[in-house]
Amino acid sequence: MHVFPQLRKLEEKYPGELAVVGVHSAKFTAEKSSVNLRKAILRYEIEHPVVNDKDFQIWQQYAVRAWPTLMFIDPTGKLIGKHEGEITFDQFDQIIGDMVEEYDSQSILNHQPLHYKLEKEKEWERPLSFPGKILADPIEGRIFIADSNHNRLLVVSSAGRVQHVIGSGTKGLADGEYGQAQFNDPQGMALEGEILYVADTKNHAIRAVDLNDKKVTTIAGTGDKAAMFNDGGDAIDTALNSPWDVVYHQDSVYIAMAGFHQLWKLDLASRTVRPYAGSGRERIVDGALSSAQLAQPSGIATDGTRLHFTDSETSAVRSADLDEMGDVTTIVGKDLFTFGDVDGMGDDVRLQHPLGIDLHEGLLFITDTYNNKIKKIDPNTRTATSIIGSGEPGHEDGSAMVAKFHEPGGISIANGKIYIADTNNHAVRVADLTTLEVSTLKLTGL
Repeated sequence: MHVFPQLRKLEEKYPGELAVVGVHSAKFTAEKSSVNLRKAILRYEIEHPVVNDKDFQIWQQYAVRAWPTLMFIDPTGKLIGKHEGEITFDQFDQIIGDMVEEYDSQSILNHQPLHYKLEKEKEWERPLSFPGKILADPIEGRIFIADSNHNRLLVVSSAGRVQHVIGSGTKGLADGEYGQAQFNDPQGMALEGEILYVADTKNHAIRAVDLNDKKVTTIAGTGDKAAMFNDGGDAIDTALNSPWDVVYHQDSVYIAMAGFHQLWKLDLASRTVRPYAGSGRERIVDGALSSAQLAQPSGIATDGTRLHFTDSETSAVRSADLDEMGDVTTIVGKDLFTFGDVDGMGDDVRLQHPLGIDLHEGLLFITDTYNNKIKKIDPNTRTATSIIGSGEPGHEDGSAMVAKFHEPGGISIANGKIYIADTNNHAVRVADLTTLEVSTLKLTGL
């Protein structure tokens, strides 16, 4: 995901010289589906061909060892270079520029641009586009929706009436009034009073929305992705890395910093931001906050004593003490390559890339995203139970085990309802907390 923006810049700079072919060699079972892959191509706005290498044939033929891996091929079809890991635009630009110059001198480079029929050309405009997260306000009865691919936030009533649109919809990083402010793939939100804190994921920033003054302000992040791990510092001058969700607690915003494989803490009084839990290494290792290892934390909630979070790449649900002398512990989940769909207790439980999490009466409710289910987890007994969703991808309302979702990414509970950001269905779903009957929220007034 971090490489896509760099590739996009290169494709725009070298439209007649560079041809990009994406090879999707999936780790998770759900990612092997071409239907799900097509949704990902749309969600990440990819405009080059992508092959579904679901059986790892291309991976093996090119002796690939890591995600991502870049292969450089010359105009005659020869493999001339390989790079493992992320790479910046400037590094890319130097390599491609040198190659264009070399092959032009040999008169072997074809400058004729290639044209593709894009997947987005088969789509139609919808009220929502890949909504990532959702937040229900139990006091005012409002629902905040991260309309992620429309690069905006919606404030709607519990009946679905749109009250406010926050953001112009134009991708960018701009503060100001609702109509002028810009976001880039906003995700998780936290509400304290009339201030809405937002993880502005692809801007690598944390934004604050003043709901009274109807203004957006950047409070952490430079707008650029951090090139490497850092120790934090002044919030507005510290580069962040794919913040995916936020939660408020005692004048601080805790951040699920997926790109760093860490939890971070934004101190609102001192206006500083720093790592809170996780060493930055991508694994599942419990222990002291600073030495524990996390893997793409993507959802976060708190009961006032601990932070509970979905650790997506390990298909785990974990928690971290709010006491800074505390520990990180795993509730359910095993390692980077152990996943599935198994209810039960403790180490027997299997999830598949969960993203969303919320708390209700001491229990954790999660979106088991790649299993297309909502599950309930007791953090004390480490018991996990599927409560909503047949497990089959689709869009169907009805009773708990009949209802279908498609990679739900966000969840929030308020006033007897479970609100779900059903990402690949471009919809908000609502389940009654008692009957678990599922309906689709119809938006009006947008």
